[in-house]
Amino acid sequence: MTERRLTPWAVVRGGTRLIGRFVRMHPTAFATAVIGAAVFAGAIIVSSLVIGWVTDTVIIPILDEGEEPDLLAAAALAIMAVALVKAVGIVVRRTAAGYLTSATRRDLRNELLEHQLNLKMSWFSRQAIGDLLAVADSDVQQGTGVLGPLPYASGVSLLLVGTVTMIATIDPWLAVGAVIGLASAIAIDVHGSWITYGMWEQVQVMRGEVSSVAHEAFDGALTVKALGRESHVSARFGDASEELRNRLIEVNSTWTKYQVVIRALPQALIVLLLVGGAARIAAGAMTAGEMVTIAYLLALLSFPIQLIGFVLWDLAGSLAGWKRVQDVFDADEFISYGDTAASESTVAAPVTGTTVGFSYDEDEPVLDELELELDAGTTLAVVGPTGSGKSTLGLLLARLWDPDSGQIRLEGRDLRDFAISELSKEVSYVAQNAFLFDTTVRGNITLDSDFSEVEIETAMRLAQAKTFIEELPQGIDTELGERGATLSGGQRQRLALARALIRKPRLLILDDATSAVDPSVEAEILRGLKSAALPSTIVVVAYRPSSIRLADEVVYVDDKRILGHGTHEELLSSVPGYARLVQAYEEEAERLRKEAS
Repeated sequence: MTERRLTPWAVVRGGTRLIGRFVRMHPTAFATAVIGAAVFAGAIIVSSLVIGWVTDTVIIPILDEGEEPDLLAAAALAIMAVALVKAVGIVVRRTAAGYLTSATRRDLRNELLEHQLNLKMSWFSRQAIGDLLAVADSDVQQGTGVLGPLPYASGVSLLLVGTVTMIATIDPWLAVGAVIGLASAIAIDVHGSWITYGMWEQVQVMRGEVSSVAHEAFDGALTVKALGRESHVSARFGDASEELRNRLIEVNSTWTKYQVVIRALPQALIVLLLVGGAARIAAGAMTAGEMVTIAYLLALLSFPIQLIGFVLWDLAGSLAGWKRVQDVFDADEFISYGDTAASESTVAAPVTGTTVGFSYDEDEPVLDELELELDAGTTLAVVGPTGSGKSTLGLLLARLWDPDSGQIRLEGRDLRDFAISELSKEVSYVAQNAFLFDTTVRGNITLDSDFSEVEIETAMRLAQAKTFIEELPQGIDTELGERGATLSGGQRQRLALARALIRKPRLLILDDATSAVDPSVEAEILRGLKSAALPSTIVVVAYRPSSIRLADEVVYVDDKRILGHGTHEELLSSVPGYARLVQAYEEEAERLRKEAS
């Protein structure tokens, strides 16, 4: 168990602030639930008065005189009326509390997603996806767990005040005993919630670990199976699950021990007050009916007192879960935007990069003082050895990352000056690992945007995807499943390319986006893009010699900067590093051709 740094009352204060945040999200639902709880609490107090009145006016006369009193029907009607009011209070409280909990969880998850999508990719690169999934799921659920019993507990608070007040009007001495007993129960609950706060923190951390291991195993299932590591991954997941189980057993065992005490206290309090009450009746200080009222009321308080414990214990768990949610909300690495709107132009845009510097790690720059100038409508191949920064340049051109220094401009406009969602109207980026959504082919191409059938067909044709799409079981309306698992790698890449082309970008960036298709198909795609009436400047991170030759210009990236910019033939004759790299590409391509034949 981690070191506890919060005092018991600090847990209560932190929980109170957390509850305040949730209540402000849906005040009407909370108020309705509390009103329902207050009606229920009031009905309980009234029912104790009714029971006391029935005892004095109906039951005792029957026992003493053996005759049915005239008030028997009125007594039955009063009991039924109180029961009906209690039922109404329960229905209102539970309905409103259920809505409060589910609506708060929905809104928090939406806020989490929106918050994270506004953060820089550098923040995502430091996170475990499984852990983020756990935050959005189990941590939000755990963090809002206190909302379930909270309205009832609010009503119970009113009930406790009403109970002590009523007992005090009947007999002050018994009221003092009741206050001492109730205060003891609440103090024990507070202490118990503090004890388990640290335990709940560890539980939530382990839930994130289990989710991360599971996500990694499912996402990397192909690699796990290919390497025969199923047993290793299963054992790793089993260890994490076992640790989570042990943490849960520890916290629930502690909770149960405290609950034994909490459940016994009300019963012991009733016995003590009955003994004291009997003495007070014998002394003539109160009637038997008044004693029945007190005993009945305390008996009804047995579960509500436990409920206060539930709230405090849930509060400790909620604080532990919310701490992980709040850590995400505290992330402030937001992408900054300007107010530049996308251009209405339908022609290709020129691109310039001036003294561009970038690093994923401050100690290891990837690009330094890079200079780039690309005319509108040009097809540019970016070539360089592994790790030279080719893909990084593509990410910077699409503003998926921002340069640490220098500027990248699209038609003279700094990419950082574009308003949110405006740059994507002019720039499309297609990665090597094409991501497809769990929807139809049509949905993956249009992403629910309004495109005509002609535009969809044109994009599929340019991406060399039309033929295989028509051969699918339902054609363009075929459901693909998660990540398009039913398609080959090359088919997924062509769909992703069609998704980019349908938007008619003024700058199209292909980061080895056709690596999984046959070389002949890749060449056909690039020829089609060059000959089509596209409004695009095209940047291709290229490895295949055939793709490089199709480009109008080539930049050779190495040693953190562009060492050569010109045509393929010009770089072959003037940049030795480029010539060696292309020769290696050609030798590898020739070897593959021989193996294929």
